[in-house]
Amino acid sequence: MSEAVTALAGKSYSGLVDLADAGLTGMITLRGDLGSTKLAAAVKEATGATVPGVRRIETGATGRAAWMSPDELLLIVDYKQVGSVVTWLEGALDGEFATAADVSDARAMVTIKGPLAMDMLAKVCPVDFADFAVGEVRRTRAAQVAAALWRDDENDWSLVCFRSVGIYVWDMLATVSKPGGEVGLYR
Repeated sequence: MSEAVTALAGKSYSGLVDLADAGLTGMITLRGDLGSTKLAAAVKEATGATVPGVRRIETGATGRAAWMSPDELLLIVDYKQVGSVVTWLEGALDGEFATAADVSDARAMVTIKGPLAMDMLAKVCPVDFADFAVGEVRRTRAAQVAAALWRDDENDWSLVCFRSVGIYVWDMLATVSKPGGEVGLYR
């Protein structure tokens, strides 16, 4: 059996911000009624997190749950456990109108760190970052491709995109992170 690798192969870059391949990350798209108590219990058991509110991400003992749409969550768990978590979710949600799909190998994730992160992201994402709070999630575009991003801490961000455009997104983020392109809107 072949060994799993990320689309970004462990890349890192330091410029206006520090960029890094987040590594192999377990990601599950969970679709269903987000108001369901059965779904909420399954999310809690799988990740330790509560079902997040609109455009929020919650952290639990064994994973995270990010709001993606009115009927969709992105569960982030240990990569080695994702298969068993999906199988467990399917059993736990039996009888519910819900689906769980392993999308780990179909995604690439980049971490973005530094006080100029918002400025750099504002160059490529059509988002008003002025009120973008810690723990907030946004589905948007990164230049010309679909992406989701969230703010982990004051200067720490995560961005997820499709694996097929991972190198494009990486190169674009590295380009807009080169020194000399400071904007300073959010500092």
